[in-house]
Amino acid sequence: MRMRTFVAAALATVCLAGCNGVRMPDPKVSGRDAEFLALAPKAEIPNDFERYQVDYKTSEPVGSIIVDTHNHFLYFIQPGGKAIRYGVATGQDAMGWTGRASVGQMQEWPRWMPPKDMLERWPHLQPTADAGGLPGGPDNPLGSRALYLYQNGKDSMYRIHGTNEPEKIGQGVSSGCIRMRDIDAIDLYNRVKIGTQVVVI
Repeated sequence: MRMRTFVAAALATVCLAGCNGVRMPDPKVSGRDAEFLALAPKAEIPNDFERYQVDYKTSEPVGSIIVDTHNHFLYFIQPGGKAIRYGVATGQDAMGWTGRASVGQMQEWPRWMPPKDMLERWPHLQPTADAGGLPGGPDNPLGSRALYLYQNGKDSMYRIHGTNEPEKIGQGVSSGCIRMRDIDAIDLYNRVKIGTQVVVI
């Protein structure tokens, strides 16, 4: 019986590796990152939404980002038909968007300012806006990192960013932004640069 349990566990591990690819290690973090991450909200997420290197065929260039909003995955394209796949939360059906953009700004533990359309929906956020926004930190909705997406040289107001609600990874819940676990946002941030191309499908 014990051997049967061991074999079943081994097969499950092989299947997980085969289905999902190779699990990627966490990135190195700074002292401030470690301090804030220790205080940030935690949540278990399904294995599928962990960070893996996977086979991925695309005509997009190496170093670009593809966001699959339907399946809630973000792919960072690597050489040799590979990509790093991250689980993400995407926009609600009425607020999702598709198209092309580029990374126009990058910020660590960014300040969050509620956008105008959000203030119209949720007036209770007005005091936050009046105070100049919410400083970066473990409770900030933008989390550990933010990539600011630009279209035609202008800020689209959409972001790829961390989150203080990691339990919602894998869901369509945002106002159009792409949310990642904070550790994943740090990992992706370390790989991209200003001008990185982003395709949202």
